[in-house]
Amino acid sequence: MKRSLVVALSLLALPLALSLAACRRAETGGPIVATGHVEATDVLVSTKVPGALEALPVDEGSTVAAGQEIARLDTTDTRLALDAARAERAQAAAELRLRLAGSREEDVKEAEAQLGRADADLDGAQKDLDRMEGLLAAGSGTTKSRDDARTRRDVARASQDAARERLRRLKAGFRAEEKDAARARVEAADARIAQLEQQMKDAVVTSPVAGVVTEKVAEKGELLARGAGIVVVTDLPNAWLNAYVPETDLGRIRVGQDAEVVTDDGQTRKGRLSFVASRAEFTPKNVQTRDERVKLVYRIKVALENADGL
Repeated sequence: MKRSLVVALSLLALPLALSLAACRRAETGGPIVATGHVEATDVLVSTKVPGALEALPVDEGSTVAAGQEIARLDTTDTRLALDAARAERAQAAAELRLRLAGSREEDVKEAEAQLGRADADLDGAQKDLDRMEGLLAAGSGTTKSRDDARTRRDVARASQDAARERLRRLKAGFRAEEKDAARARVEAADARIAQLEQQMKDAVVTSPVAGVVTEKVAEKGELLARGAGIVVVTDLPNAWLNAYVPETDLGRIRVGQDAEVVTDDGQTRKGRLSFVASRAEFTPKNVQTRDERVKLVYRIKVALENADGL
């Protein structure tokens, strides 16, 4: 059977005070009586994206549920950036399709025609060279005429090689590296779109916990930076009481032990011992008498049933 732990609580201690009163030893064998202060977790709800605070539908004292919208930021700039990113993505996708499709049939036919012309030019230049060499051998031609004909033949051959290579390149299509680069541009555009869409969602700020709005840090219309606080939500349903017990009573308490918290006006609240410090400390300084301050005490936490926010 669990031994009861009675904790007396002053109503003046309710506003999340951090200082704690000293404990006193009850009669031997009786309940352990201590006084302390109630605390609850404060959550500073901040914005993940910068922007003007467009709406703030909650006020101090408002009760909010986990996931409830508590603020909304202006998204005009983000929406415009998202439109631009989608346009860039469409351009990148079109370029990728072009790379994957390869050369147009019309371009290939044009390259084939240019190669045929280069073949004809080379054939004519070769015939001119042969004729000039024949005339030179017969004593009717000149060396300059023969050399000019050879130069024209060489130029025609180079043009033929260039036309052949262009045709081969068109038939082969784009290189694998060019296709990979175009595909990477599409993926980068997708990532940018996803980032901006997430920023649009983050412009709607929701409460991470259920509780009560205890402080407004920003007002509607203010321009907020990334990480700026908007409101403070206090998790009142999960409050706890901080108190101290003397070292001599340490052996009489256990984590999970039932406790009864009584306010000055006599209201009672069930609790459960949820924490016992592993190390002793001197009684906190807000205990005024020297005799009490020199005692070694252990901090305890009592989890409270506080659904009604008492």
